[in-house]
Amino acid sequence: MEKVPLWARLERPEPAPRQTLSPQRIATAAVAVADAEGLDAVTMRRLATELGVAPMAAYRYVSGKDDLVELMVDHVYAELELPPATTGWRETLRLVAVRTRELTLAHLWLGQLPPSAVLSLTPNRTAVSERMLSAVAELGVDPDTAMAVAASISSYTLGMTGQEIAMRQLMAGQGWSDEREVYTSLAPQLTYLLDTGRYPAFKRYIHEGRCKNDPQWQFETGLDYVLDGIAARLGAT
Repeated sequence: MEKVPLWARLERPEPAPRQTLSPQRIATAAVAVADAEGLDAVTMRRLATELGVAPMAAYRYVSGKDDLVELMVDHVYAELELPPATTGWRETLRLVAVRTRELTLAHLWLGQLPPSAVLSLTPNRTAVSERMLSAVAELGVDPDTAMAVAASISSYTLGMTGQEIAMRQLMAGQGWSDEREVYTSLAPQLTYLLDTGRYPAFKRYIHEGRCKNDPQWQFETGLDYVLDGIAARLGAT
């Protein structure tokens, strides 16, 4: 028997006028646990405890952890404010990237998603892709090119934000409150590598770089270069 997608099931009308649970309540409780303790802390049993319901109650809406994570992802993506249709292609992609970074840093567990959830399609997540694709389509490009451009921005955002999350997790695990403590811990091996003379460009960055502790500047500057490259390739402004 073909499995009915989660979102098709949730859009079916309720058989009773009043329900103790709802997809919204379930997602809100699960996201609160994940925000505080990480994705591994979210289980169906823990969710039932947080909601004050029987352990099997949530299964009316989600069939297990995979469905639950998908519901959580859709729930938080509702927080991402999409640029209006009147916004140009470049500013649309830039705003989506910046706001996606902000969303991910507000919900660090988004960086811990299993592969199935990374690729999952949810209504609010698909709305983000739709807005990006429609913005690029205004340039008159074919659908494959539009997707390549949108995917490039998404991949850049995911990669840069992932590094930022990794840094935060490392600091939290070591009980560090300042990124300078990370560099102090790396000092012996960094000194050795730089003293070999084989990495002059990296050495220059270490000694002369002024924005090493400014991930927002790093993210937005790199993003602008990516957008510059897209504009040059497509002859767009």
